[in-house]
Amino acid sequence: MQKLMILAGMLALAACQSDEAPESRTDLTKRQADSAIGASGLPGAQGITRAMNAADSAAARNARLDSAASEP
Repeated sequence: MQKLMILAGMLALAACQSDEAPESRTDLTKRQADSAIGASGLPGAQGITRAMNAADSAAARNARLDSAASEP
């Protein structure tokens, strides 16, 4: 009897599930979300900020190298 009740409960839960994906709570970009996490007081959040700064520095350096290579 107990197995039958468990099976009925599982079937009821399976029938109530929705096929639709839940909508995103925010419309933040990945960079905005990372920036918000980096500004928080969470442990390890400074690492996110430092990684973003390193990525920005690398992108700026690559842009300078690309523009220098295209000039005669």
